[in-house]
This record gives sequence, C-alpha cells and structure tokens, in this order.
Amino acid sequence: MIPLQTLREKPQYVIERLKVKNFEAEEIVNNILSLDEERRKTQKSLDEKLAESNQLAREIGVLFKQGRTAEANEMKVRTSLLKEETRELTEKLTFTEKALDELIVRLPNIPAEQVKSGKSAADNEVVLQEGNIPSLGSDALPHWELAQKYNLISFELGAKVTGAGFPFYIGKGAKLQRALISFFLDEAVAAGFLEFETPLMVNEDSAFATGQLPDKEGQMYHVPVDNLYLIPTAEVPVTNLYRNTVVKHSELPVKLCAYSACFRREAGSYGKDVRGLNRLHQFDKVEIVEIAHPDESFKVLDEMTSHVAGLLRKLELPFRMVRLCGGDMSFTSAITYDFEVYSAAQQKWLEVSSVSNFTDFQANRLKLRFKDESGKIRLAHTLNGSALALPRIVAALLENNQTEDGINVPQALVPYTGFNKIS
Repeated sequence: MIPLQTLREKPQYVIERLKVKNFEAEEIVNNILSLDEERRKTQKSLDEKLAESNQLAREIGVLFKQGRTAEANEMKVRTSLLKEETRELTEKLTFTEKALDELIVRLPNIPAEQVKSGKSAADNEVVLQEGNIPSLGSDALPHWELAQKYNLISFELGAKVTGAGFPFYIGKGAKLQRALISFFLDEAVAAGFLEFETPLMVNEDSAFATGQLPDKEGQMYHVPVDNLYLIPTAEVPVTNLYRNTVVKHSELPVKLCAYSACFRREAGSYGKDVRGLNRLHQFDKVEIVEIAHPDESFKVLDEMTSHVAGLLRKLELPFRMVRLCGGDMSFTSAITYDFEVYSAAQQKWLEVSSVSNFTDFQANRLKLRFKDESGKIRLAHTLNGSALALPRIVAALLENNQTEDGINVPQALVPYTGFNKIS
C-alpha cells in the first residue's frame, strides 16, 4: 500500500498519477487525510491522558506514604475519570485506525513516470522486438493438434481427472516440461539468484502482504477449512520470506528464485484465446524476485528484463518486450514490462513473462525494511518476474519448430531433454 507519509506530503501528485491507472483517487485520498488528522489528534489526547494518569499515580503514592489519605483519595477520583476517558479515546483510536487502513488498501500503487495513460493492452508500447517470425506452410498445426499427434499433452485426460485447464503431460512432453524448468532454474542460479522450493499454499497474511488480497481473491483457489490459498505464483511465498524483516543495506539486492506450480481460477476466461496451453488453471513457472535499495530498483528492473530476454534468445524464439500502459497494469505494480513470443501457427503474440517493479508498495504491506548507510530504517523496493512461465513457451516451441518429420528442439535444451527432435 502507498505509505501514509507519501499521501501526506504529495496528495495531489498521488491523485494525478493514479489517473494514469484510470483510478479516481481524490475522494479516498481526502478521506484518508481527514482520518489521519483525526487519528493523530486522538493519539495526542490519549498520550496526554496517559501521561496525566501516570503522574497522578506517582503523586498518589507519595501522598499515601506521607499519610495524607484524604488528598490521595480525592486525586483517585480524578484517576477514575481519566481511566474512562482513556478507554473512550482508545476505542476511538482503534476505530479510526481501522477505517484508515480500510481506505489505504483500496489505493493501487502509483505508476512510475515512464508509464503512459491507456485503457487496455491496445495502448501498450512495444519497446523491443527481436528474432525472425517463422513462415510456416498452410498445413502448419496449432500446438494442441501437435500435442495430440505426437502424444505430448492430453487435455482430455486432464478434463476427465480434474477439469478443463488441468492437462496431463506425457512422455517427451513431460520431459520437455522438466527440461525447461531445469534450464530456467540453472540460468537463474548462474545469474546469482538463490533457489528455493516453496509451499504451494499460503495464509491470508501472506496473500495480503504481496497484494493478492483483497484485489484478486476471485482469481485464487481458496481452501476454506484451513483458510489457505493456493499460490498464483511463487512470488507470493518467496517475497513473504522477508515479511516483518529489516535487511542490512550491504545485503541488497537480495536475489531469489523458485519453481512452482501455479493455480489460477481464470474466472470469466473463454473463447478461442483459451484453447490448448494458452490459458490454464494449473501451470508451471520459474519466478525471480529481488529486494532492492530504492535508489537502485530501476537499474535492477533493467537487469531482470535483460535476464528474461536472454532466456528467449537462447530458446531461439522471436519475442517482443512491451511496456504496459496504466490501464493494463496490476494493482500493485509501479511499472511492468511484458514479454511476448510469437506463435507461428496461431499467428499471434503470447505473453510469457511479466517483470514488475513494485517500488515500496509491497514492502509497506510486508513491513520489509532495510537499514541504510546512515542507520535509518527505510522501506525497501521489491521486484519480480516470470523467468519463465512454461505453457505458452511450450506452445510457441512446438508450433514454431514443426517440420514435416517432427519438431526440432532448441540446442540450449538438448542437454536437458536428451533428444533434439520430437518425432
């Protein structure tokens, strides 16, 4: 959430920048500032009453020691009144703080200056495009038909056992999945990221801390009996490793990575764009997470996007990097770059990664801070990115590399698959 200090110091700036996300914040910001003023006044009154009560307690003790019982009892009457006033002020403070918190969490993160206004993906800006788009013959097959032809993936078995969006990977299809996961993890570790294997469920506090709650509860699978949530990305458990933590500035940036299965309800998704691997309820992904010094987080963002671009080059996939407009960004992000690969048989771009800088928005919820060079405790910046999400990578690899006698495997993956062609 946006730090309260930012709202106090730059309310009009916050209001204007949130318009880039098509979010009208003026009423909420003004209400927050009013509640904050009321909270501070109430806290001041409460502190004064408590101080007076403590002073009276000391004076009453002295009077009793001196045998001045009547005076002491008179002062105890005032103590009783102060106790009631303190109770009322404490209740008012609790109510005000709760109302303040409920309003602040409704504000999305402030978009960075580079982020332009826009309403949807149509307004996003392509900032980089590389690779040659394959020219396939008229008999080229989409990946779901290739998967069936070579017995790589069964969408039907997944639907039988679980439901739509939960495919089975078979034989070389399963080996290709495992190869990609190992390749992405090895590349991340070589780039200095520390590997974790995470739980696949998190508690409510963790989901709130990284911004999934209350924004995305409709897209998460919930286990009501235990009040746990299946993770939509490894970002959630990995980032929460540092919840309620103070990091030394010398430890920054902290670089973490994890492979996990990811679970998303994808409520409302339907039509031709969800065929095959294009949109699943369960899929595999390798995630990279960084905790950075506020002065360095945009440099770290550039390094993370370079890492993702490097993976796509090694997989020999044509790709483009897109800077999202305000209307297409997530609630928590200050700036996001999407990576898309070209799917030759479907003749369209498929998103395979989002790399985001959340500035201090997540850190404020997480209470993730660092001690700077002068010893001051400050909020850190958090970033994450998909490096990479597998389903659409697999779709593009199958479609783009199909030949008359099989599907070629990129050279970078051959040491992991043990084969260079699916036939």
